[in-house]
Amino acid sequence: MDKLTPRERSDNMRRIRSKGMKPELDVRRLVHGLGYRYRLHVRSLPGKPDLVFRLRRKVILVHGCFWHQHPNRRCKIVRRPKSNKTYWTRKLKNNAARDLKHLAALRKDGWRVLVIWECQTANLATLAERITTFLGSAKTSKSGASHYQVSSRRRATGRGLSDVRRVR
Repeated sequence: MDKLTPRERSDNMRRIRSKGMKPELDVRRLVHGLGYRYRLHVRSLPGKPDLVFRLRRKVILVHGCFWHQHPNRRCKIVRRPKSNKTYWTRKLKNNAARDLKHLAALRKDGWRVLVIWECQTANLATLAERITTFLGSAKTSKSGASHYQVSSRRRATGRGLSDVRRVR
């Protein structure tokens, strides 16, 4: 039995969006700050990936741990709802199956895919390293140095987007 009335549940579900959520915005700010440029939600690709790097033939998907059912057992965000179990079990299994279908289609079309889970956005320094490894070098200046860097303080703490800054 659902704890909310149908009207309250409807209002709650209506507020949940598929684009522009905090984990995606954090990743977008980080990627942009590292000097990479991308397209958002390209409709012509399977699953409308969150960030698309056409020339590199690479995409980044930012998945919410709950909605996409993060398989890592140590993830504290993923959980199973206690009410309306049959509905949620079917819904979340369908989401995960659709994700696998989109991943397979992207890879079949020659795209390399990086999936970033919501819980992985907590440590931005580690995430920056993963993204840089996945994408390769960013656009460089005439001197050959990257336009952006992550400060050593941020690397140590893994927090704060304000520490990504332009290097002159």
